[in-house]
Amino acid sequence: MFLNCLAVGAGGFVGSVLRYLITAAAPHTSFPWVTLAINVFGTFVLALVAALVLRGALADGRLSLMVRIGLCGGFTTIGAFSLDTMDLIDHGAYLGAGGYAVLTCVLCVGAAYAGSLAARMMS
Repeated sequence: MFLNCLAVGAGGFVGSVLRYLITAAAPHTSFPWVTLAINVFGTFVLALVAALVLRGALADGRLSLMVRIGLCGGFTTIGAFSLDTMDLIDHGAYLGAGGYAVLTCVLCVGAAYAGSLAARMMS
């Protein structure tokens, strides 16, 4: 259990730092494109790894925990999505907020499907 916690923590550290670096390097825009891209890419990776685990192509349980819960959990967050949406609403960008919420949901579900499909093709 302790080693599993270390694996999740290490993955979370890497995912959080990656998110910070990408966000810091990207130009600031009035629409949260960076959060959207991070969430879509992270969802794809999460679905890909989860599907590989289910198919037995990734048998290392600790590595799976590190990537799925740690790395992807630290990299993507529903909190950032929610705050970005509220920020758009607070600035009167209601159409942008609705579009961002719909885009995030549709693209992330699509990324999950694509990740699962990619895993099927790999195994």
